[in-house]
Amino acid sequence: MNLAPISVTKTTQPLPKPDANNLGFGQYFTDHMFVAKYSDDKGWYESKIVPYGPLALDPAASVLHYGQALFEGMKAFRQQNGDVALFRMEYNWKRMCQGAERLCMVAPPKELFLQGIRELVKIDESWIPESKGSALYIRPTLIGSEGFLGVRPSREYTYFIILSPVGAYYKSGLAPVNIWVEEDYTRACPGGLGNTKAAANYASSLKAAYEAKKNDYSQVLWLDTTRTYVEEVGTMNVFFVFKNEIVTPSLDGTILAGGMRDSVISVLKQWNLPIVERKIKLQEIRDGAVNGNLVEAFGTGTAAVISPVGEFAAKDWKVKINNGQMGDVTTKLYKELTDIQYGHKADTLNWIEKLK
Repeated sequence: MNLAPISVTKTTQPLPKPDANNLGFGQYFTDHMFVAKYSDDKGWYESKIVPYGPLALDPAASVLHYGQALFEGMKAFRQQNGDVALFRMEYNWKRMCQGAERLCMVAPPKELFLQGIRELVKIDESWIPESKGSALYIRPTLIGSEGFLGVRPSREYTYFIILSPVGAYYKSGLAPVNIWVEEDYTRACPGGLGNTKAAANYASSLKAAYEAKKNDYSQVLWLDTTRTYVEEVGTMNVFFVFKNEIVTPSLDGTILAGGMRDSVISVLKQWNLPIVERKIKLQEIRDGAVNGNLVEAFGTGTAAVISPVGEFAAKDWKVKINNGQMGDVTTKLYKELTDIQYGHKADTLNWIEKLK
């Protein structure tokens, strides 16, 4: 489709840049944001880049009452030669389209999604941190913005993108994290929103994560509704390295398919390592940790890239993974993926788009 030019209004009050060594995750935001609107009558219109600030919403907006909200997460990297690299944008657009279909929303067209990111990152390029391990986090978001109180899909949508310079997702960086096995709360059920990157998907996870962190666990391991099979770790996909195979739970409708999950699977296949997608029982994890068959575990996600797991614990049991140390496969994967992102290694899988 032919898109109207993106109008640009630059800020007259640039914000001070945060300390690059103390960015944390999602605490600071850049000077500008991208906003576009949709209505059934007009289609997509008013694409613009404006100074970062509040959105004007009708108090009866669909997002506030019926939860019509989707978001994506990706990153822009400052490579070693100074180039700016965007990682797997089309994967995120496709996932937003799938989520929009599930929530009866209207997803932004591909070129609107991609060009909005490109232009916004160009304008706020000076916010991209330079050290390896840091990046500019990109958060495209789609919300129902029509004001009404009947239970139906919105006829109007607002799509916006904000940017945040970030460091490590976990304060511990690459140190293995301890994970609480959640046996009371359920993240997702068959036929629900488990495979959709909807805001509601995350709202339902907050209480369990909050209680885990109060007890010094970084996140929770989510189980299926029968409390038999492993699904996700926190907001990440999870992998288990056994002596004879590497396993990640299969995508059976309750697990969100992650871009980093897909990237890890592709790399493992390139290395001719035995990666298997299948249902995996919690008991298999416990037994493997005890008898030595399970040698590593790690989570994958845009925010953390790779996060090694040092321990799983529940109310009446606890097991260490690899003596609480980061394993060889985890270490090698983290280096491979970040070397591609930061330009230390050739991108043979065409995941990188250089910002021009």
